[in-house]
Amino acid sequence: MVCVRYAPSPTGLQHIGGIRTALFNYLFARSVGGGKFILRLEDTDRTRSDEAYVRNLYDTFAWLGIAWDEGPDRGGPHAPYVQSERSALYKQYAGELLAKGRAYHCFCSAGELEKLRREQDHSAGSGTAYPGYNRRCRNIPDEESRRRAGEGEAFTVRLKIPLEEAGAAALTRFNDKLLGDIEWRNADINPDPVLLKSDGFPTYHLANVVDDHLMGITHVLRAQEWISSTPLHVILYGAFGWEPPVFCHLPMVMGQDGKKLSKRHGATSIDEFRLQGCLPGALINYIALLGCSYEEGKDIYTVEELSRLFSLEKLNKAPAVFDYKKLEWYNGRYIRMTSDEELAELTLPRAVEQNLFGTADAGGDLPPGAQPPRGPSAEERALYTAAMPLVRERANFLREIPAKLGYLFREPPVPAAEEFIPKKSGPAEALGLLKMGRELLPALAAAESDGEAEELVKARAQAEQVKLGDLLMPLRTALTGSRVSPPLFLSIRLLGAERCLKRIDRALASLEGRR
Repeated sequence: MVCVRYAPSPTGLQHIGGIRTALFNYLFARSVGGGKFILRLEDTDRTRSDEAYVRNLYDTFAWLGIAWDEGPDRGGPHAPYVQSERSALYKQYAGELLAKGRAYHCFCSAGELEKLRREQDHSAGSGTAYPGYNRRCRNIPDEESRRRAGEGEAFTVRLKIPLEEAGAAALTRFNDKLLGDIEWRNADINPDPVLLKSDGFPTYHLANVVDDHLMGITHVLRAQEWISSTPLHVILYGAFGWEPPVFCHLPMVMGQDGKKLSKRHGATSIDEFRLQGCLPGALINYIALLGCSYEEGKDIYTVEELSRLFSLEKLNKAPAVFDYKKLEWYNGRYIRMTSDEELAELTLPRAVEQNLFGTADAGGDLPPGAQPPRGPSAEERALYTAAMPLVRERANFLREIPAKLGYLFREPPVPAAEEFIPKKSGPAEALGLLKMGRELLPALAAAESDGEAEELVKARAQAEQVKLGDLLMPLRTALTGSRVSPPLFLSIRLLGAERCLKRIDRALASLEGRR
């Protein structure tokens, strides 16, 4: 049975790269039928791990609708799934390596290691020193090492990286499912890395290998930035006498400048995309295409379709480029596939935040101007839902929608006179066109469709020998407060004849007063 995992460190917000890794693991487990997807929290970095980042992880995946089969919040046969709660296991397995002679106690103090680092930095230009630990404690006799540890002298446990034998370079080889056979000189691996720190906590390398083995992980799908850790992990598997999993290092996610995606390229945390108004389906759909192909000529997929179509053979070796404009296009497509009711429900909280419905009556508790925004009445909620067709075709992010509908819920200011004037016309012509629009208004408000309303306006424009756009522009400006607005005819029907006539009369009075 295929068993994969997503094993983030709770030291930051969930971001595009991490979510892509989690999604590919999830899709792979689902694609093979009966596969298992595990969440494990690798919180061995005690100085940077934070519970807030754990909450962010759960919240992000709940929003995306991706669930794991086993994890800290779900339990499972390999619990606990939080590494800080598994310390006894790591000490046990570090002891096993010590007993096998594959690891050793290191008694070097932090000060001694810092001095070594400075010396190496100083001599780096000479080419005489390889950076890293100098294996000072590697050859301490076992009896002495055990005695010093037993007497309470502080120590770490370090892995013995196999060294050259009989003049031949020691090599570590492994096969990567995507990249093929890889060979690594042991001399290029971090010299005898720490497995167990002096406080008894494991490093990433020991905890990762022990947990993957005990949890039955069959495939490790992770970003290519981790490939330099893999030779070390292969050595660890060999030291324990365990079979390594299948490794597959996923293509990097880059910005359009060819560099690793980061803050300098724009939003990268999932929270930022949520605040912009991304839909989870759109984000999943786009991320799933970063480094993987599915079906020719198709670009919109459900999670179920992605789960059925995904395979490791469809991964690309080349880095994937994150295109913000492409994501915007996807999100717009998903908005247009969303029903009026669902779109209204998704954007109502934003509408309230943007004070679309006015302020609440807070009495004397708050100073003037500080009243909080209020939620919609039943009538306003119905109007808001009915207005979704006005904006669905023109919005690419949810955050844009409430701002486009302000004119339906509050009276817009009367624009400057020049805003009413069509090209190659003057104030007098604009005034006449607006009066024509007023005459048409009752019939437009009563029209049952945009098509019927458009025929009415076309007939009047033809009779008066004016351009259709010239006739509509002053009317649009009077009703919405802008020359650019959502579709006019549906706006008229939603506003109703009475409100429309009041706005037109206000605009007419303003224009006549400026003549």
